[in-house]
This record gives sequence, structure tokens and C-alpha cells, in this order.
Amino acid sequence: MDYIPWTERYRPATLDAVAGQKDILESLKSFVKQTNMPHLLFTGPAGVGKTSCAIALAKDLFKENIGASFLELNASDERGIDIIRGKIKDFARSVSLAEVPFKIIFLDEADSLTPDAQHALRRTMELFSSVTRFIMSCNYSSKIIEPLQSRCSVFRFSPLKYDDIMATVTRIAASEKLQIDENALKALFYVSEGDMRKIINTLQGVAMISSHLTEEAVHKVTSRARPDEIRKMLEHALQGKFTDAKAQLLELMLQYGMSGEDVIVQIHRSIPELSVTDKEKVRVLELVGEYNFRLVEGANERIQLDALLAQLSTLRAK
Repeated sequence: MDYIPWTERYRPATLDAVAGQKDILESLKSFVKQTNMPHLLFTGPAGVGKTSCAIALAKDLFKENIGASFLELNASDERGIDIIRGKIKDFARSVSLAEVPFKIIFLDEADSLTPDAQHALRRTMELFSSVTRFIMSCNYSSKIIEPLQSRCSVFRFSPLKYDDIMATVTRIAASEKLQIDENALKALFYVSEGDMRKIINTLQGVAMISSHLTEEAVHKVTSRARPDEIRKMLEHALQGKFTDAKAQLLELMLQYGMSGEDVIVQIHRSIPELSVTDKEKVRVLELVGEYNFRLVEGANERIQLDALLAQLSTLRAK
């Protein structure tokens, strides 16, 4: 039996198999064609293809020699200056034995590197640029020091679009013999927010329960309420029906096992679709931001969410 997680089983083996990021892929394919590339910095939200592109680029370049020519490290695990002076420097100084005249070191989650480690990495990149190229990936480029950024070509990855995600979902569903309802596809896109890793994990989680994927199953596995349920709760509150809104909140938290922050995040996503004036939407957004801060600071989530609904219930009266 194959126990490989689906995120690894269906990871693209070549750049041609990567979903979305069309402009970035064109540049990476040109690097492969020319057998040359600069240092690269991939930045963007989680699950949009940064790691997949780095590995696929290496496979397209090195083919069967990838084992000796490609080093992958997760900087969140090995984030100190010692790893730069040790493992990375040792690999960087060695000469490539493949037809490609350089090796690649891939540093995933590079924004976890300490400032001292980043400064040490800058010097290593300068010393061994003739035989080694670096690819760094991060969620926040602002956490990468400017001297490192200036030595790299920066590629900014965006959340994946519906068509890109659905093409992969359809391929996985066919391979795993899954039946997916149309509403379940929309639910998968809603909960993923353009994150391919999240959507594949959700697929595998739901498939462990049933080979028939429904909208309800997707929301339960991901602990996310349906958008219309969140809007219904907000509409009750804005109409002054506090008791109804509070009952709806309790039902959602019990049914889906949602945390307070889960609820706040979904409320935030529902604000543009509320049938209220723009001025009222602005006030709702201000309240959501305030109560999100309270939850992050450790306040009781049930009390704070009830208080948020109470304030929304008096919003129009004011």
C-alpha cells in the first residue's frame, strides 16, 4: 500500500506540470534551455508553487544527476549561522559533476534565517557563484535583507486561480477514482484561498471518508462554514436580531468545530457581500479588526464573538 501523502505523490515532476504562474514558468523554462540562471528568490503565500517550481527546475536541469547537484534545506529547521558555515558552504564549494556547470542549493522558508545567517549567506553566494546557484523561497520578502534580495532575481508568486486549481483537482480525482459534486468543487476553492497544498490535503482528508465528495464534507473536514451560513449570521446581527445571530454562531462552532479566529476570518471574507452600505461595511471591518486583535491577545473567544455580534446588532441604531 502507498502511504505517500498526496501533496508529494502529485507534486509536479517537471515545469510543464506546474499549475498556474504562467509568466514565472516561462522564465524558468528559459533558464533550463540556456543551461544558465541567476540566484533566485521566490516569494508569495503558502501553497502556490514555490517549492514545486524549485524542485521541477532542478529536475529539468539535472535529470538523473539531481542527487549530486541539488541540495534542499528547510531554513526554519536549520536557521542559524552554523548551517551556512557548515553544510551549505561545503556543498557550495564543490564542483558540479553533471553536464550543467553549476549546482543548486534550495533554501525553503528562507525568511526564517537569522540576520547573522543571512549576512553569512550573502558572502557564500559571492564566493561560489561560479559553481553554485541559490534559490530561496519565503512568504514575506520584507524579512530577507536587502543585500540578499539585490543578488537575486525576484519572482512574486500569486494565489492560484480557479481554473488552475480545478485542472489539478480533476486530474487527482480521475487518478483516485473520486466523484466530486459541482458545489464541492466551489467549496474546495473557497476553503483553499488559492493554496494548492491546502486543497490537495483537503481532497485526501475527505477521500478517507468517502469517494463521493460533497460540499458538506469539504466544509466539515476543513472546519469551515459555508459562506451563506456566515452571511446569515451577520445579517441577523445587522438586523438587530442578536439572539438569532448568537444561536447561529453556536450552531456553527459546534457543527464545524470552528475556533474563534476561524469565525473571524470567515466574517472578514463575507463583508464585501453584505447587503449594507459601504459606510456600514467600513464600520463592520473596524469591529472585526478590533475583535481579531482581542482574540490574538488571548481573550475568551465565545465572549468576544458574542460581544462582536452585540455591537453589530446596535450598529444601525447608532
